[in-house]
Amino acid sequence: MQLTGAEIIVECLKEQGVDTVFGYPGGAILNVYDALYEYKDEITHVLTSHEQGASHAADGYARATGKVGVCMATSGPGATNLVTGIATAYMDSVPMVAITANVGKPLLGRDSFQEVDIAGIVMPITKHSFIVKDIEKLADTMRRAFYIAKSGRPGPVLVDVTKDVTGAKIEYEPRRPATVHPEVSEIRKEDIETAVKMISEAEKPFIFVGGGGVISGASKEIAELAHRIQAPVCDSLMGKGAFSGEDELYTGMLGMHGTKTSNLGVSQADLLIVLGARFSDRVTGNAKTFARNAKILQIDIDAAEINKNVAVDASIEGDMKVILKRLLEEIPVKEHPEWLAHIQEMKEKYPLRYDQSQLTGPYIIEKLYELTKGDAIISTDVGQHQMWAAQYYKYKEPRTLLTSGGLGTMGYGLGAAIGAKMGRPDKTVVNIAGDGCFRMNMNEIATAVRCGRPLVQIILNNHVLGMVRQWQTLFYDHRYSHTILNDAVDFVKVSEGMGAKAIRVTKMEEVEPALKEALSADGPVVLDCWIDQDLSVFPMVPAGANIDDVFDEEDMKK
Repeated sequence: MQLTGAEIIVECLKEQGVDTVFGYPGGAILNVYDALYEYKDEITHVLTSHEQGASHAADGYARATGKVGVCMATSGPGATNLVTGIATAYMDSVPMVAITANVGKPLLGRDSFQEVDIAGIVMPITKHSFIVKDIEKLADTMRRAFYIAKSGRPGPVLVDVTKDVTGAKIEYEPRRPATVHPEVSEIRKEDIETAVKMISEAEKPFIFVGGGGVISGASKEIAELAHRIQAPVCDSLMGKGAFSGEDELYTGMLGMHGTKTSNLGVSQADLLIVLGARFSDRVTGNAKTFARNAKILQIDIDAAEINKNVAVDASIEGDMKVILKRLLEEIPVKEHPEWLAHIQEMKEKYPLRYDQSQLTGPYIIEKLYELTKGDAIISTDVGQHQMWAAQYYKYKEPRTLLTSGGLGTMGYGLGAAIGAKMGRPDKTVVNIAGDGCFRMNMNEIATAVRCGRPLVQIILNNHVLGMVRQWQTLFYDHRYSHTILNDAVDFVKVSEGMGAKAIRVTKMEEVEPALKEALSADGPVVLDCWIDQDLSVFPMVPAGANIDDVFDEEDMKK
């Protein structure tokens, strides 16, 4: 059948099972939007308030569902407004296809109106970027983009299509999507044997789970391994939910704001099993002394991550789920009662603590966990509230914490929450933000209202840039340079002006009723929760220090 390039783009989306796209129209991409009009019963388009919101929504959709997220924008500033969201997805290995339209082929390279080389701009932050100037290559490029995005280590792909290609016609033949198979070709028998030997000989094993544990769908195998060998488990920010936060073997997050038990335990272990983690500087602190008493066994799908930041003693490259299944066939049951007793003693000695005499972020998040029973999808922005959400909400399942771990993108969470709610409408979705982050993309409250689905936005409002202020307090002699947000912005009025219900919370006794009202509402609700500007996130490891130099407020008092 003869179709236009724009119709081919939409047909390819249907081929790939895409049911939702996020975007913002403009001149160069009008043909595609005109085609979407004809497919509105098959593909839902969410009109965001800004293109960056569209990219974050596609990212949140992908993280929450495990499917490829799709966003689209017009040429020039529309395309460049996607860049931060694309970079966010790249750093956290999120499968996403960004579709942009460019000026017509005859106008390329002439500084035409709204022309930009978006394929060149995003080259360092995508798995691949394409510009399609020939309609004969369009369908195959679209199919290839989806395959690249979801195969191996996932990530974003950009497809830029010139406007004349979207308007031209050609014969189109539907195809089934190519099947993505787990990567097993690099899994070597000798590497499995080495790993089995290391695990069998260890007396103080510790498991560290990263984002690969979520992406690979290996939660069941991770839990089986931990209990088979009686090993405590910690995680990175990206690994939350791959191993249940309610499991008795769980010790909390590792790294700069990790628990004392995780940081000290990893430093005392004789074997560290690293599952799908890239040894971020926020996790390792001083990389030269990280896990200095342990042999390190790293399992990762990306060979480039092995020995990149931390030298390891052994590694296995390939799909984690497949690798763990093979290991579990050979690893005997191991018991380490003294090691687990020591870990339990540390958990009791070093619990997470916060000031319970006033309204705080941890109190609100613990109350949220209690009311949702840990069954909500939580998205966050970046800063103190993000760390509190990681520390005080227990994630029982993968794909229930959506947060910008690698890039640290302020303004990410609300768009991601909208994407998650579109992808998993059955789940309660809550975005937790600081007031500094909420300002960046709060216009997406209008999008949430337009979508007409329940969504809770919690603002931990301390009227400062909290995490930056904390560093200024600890390391910059209380010099609060441009981190105080002392203006007249009223988030309740702003949110109500965009059509949402909004509630201000200033006292501890107001938290539970406000949360109950928000969680039972049939539309978006914003909770503006005022907390003290000098609250800090603890425990903490100073940047570049050893992770066992972790300290909390009690240590500071001493």
